[in-house]
Amino acid sequence: MPDHDTPAILGQRKADHIDLCYRDDVEARDRETLLDDVVLLHDSLPELSVDEIDLSTTLLGRRLRAPIMVSGMTGGIDQAGTINRILAEVAEAYGMAFGVGSQRAMLRDPSVARTFNIRDVAPTTMVLGNIGAVQAAELPTSALEDLVGAIGADALCIHLNPGQEIIQDHGDRDFRGCVDGIARAVAELSVPVIAKETGCGLSPRTLAKLKAAGVPAVDVSGVGGTTWVGVEALRGRGVRQRVGDALWDWGVPTAAGVHYAHHAGLDCIASGGIRNGRQAAVALALGANVASSALPWLKAAMDGGADAAREVADTFLETIRAVLLLTGSRDLEALRSAPRVVGPTLERWMRLAQP
Repeated sequence: MPDHDTPAILGQRKADHIDLCYRDDVEARDRETLLDDVVLLHDSLPELSVDEIDLSTTLLGRRLRAPIMVSGMTGGIDQAGTINRILAEVAEAYGMAFGVGSQRAMLRDPSVARTFNIRDVAPTTMVLGNIGAVQAAELPTSALEDLVGAIGADALCIHLNPGQEIIQDHGDRDFRGCVDGIARAVAELSVPVIAKETGCGLSPRTLAKLKAAGVPAVDVSGVGGTTWVGVEALRGRGVRQRVGDALWDWGVPTAAGVHYAHHAGLDCIASGGIRNGRQAAVALALGANVASSALPWLKAAMDGGADAAREVADTFLETIRAVLLLTGSRDLEALRSAPRVVGPTLERWMRLAQP
């Protein structure tokens, strides 16, 4: 094991990430999600009752009562375990999906599996495991299967984070073989694979590679929210810090990534700067199966525990329900056909998806 990849160093890195995301400004500075470039047209005569509105959705063939996901963000230390359990319990209550953070620490210290294991509080929740693309390429399929089985995951997110890694002190530098590793995981794992970006978004070129590898679903994690390039810049020193500052907002905006993924015919988790139910509803209207976020849930869990997290869930879902009513949409399928105005900036990005 490299001396920069010990359980102690991995644990300290995770503690730094939680602290920085909670206390510092780690969001995009000069770039936006472009979700605000979409205006859904108001319908003053919706001919609907609120009670008729159906917020259910499907992801990888699995029905969810709510089109919301608590994004994978942490694990590996006791504080992370507490956060995961609080949020997983809320996900269970509301019928949302739930993702854990990178399970890399479990490879180095199996005892930390307890910080990821939330099945006792979320027995029916759709749970997504998480490992990096470099590790997925290096590990045998049996090891990936062990990560899935250890937490009872329904799918495995393989996260794509070259932007973060090249800024991170002692981060990965060699990304060769990741496409083949993902294709092998798709072919051999007992659960579906989701390719997940980590704040830099997904381009049509990347999506074409993933589709060719057989990936059925993606998490676009676009520019406009938490920037993990920025988080590592805050942790870094010298050249790494300066490069991270220069690339703070690098990537594809969330709204464009959702459009690209939908155009590619992939199941889509929309994430990256989704901070309220209106933005979530726009992402769903653009074709996402589920809207996902991390920072609002992290801050709620740390500030007010399960009660605060339930307030986040209530506010997100009631706002989405209101948007459906105010666009005359009985369900998410109808919302995807709702009239809208798309601003010129997002419209230019959208053109890249055309053949």
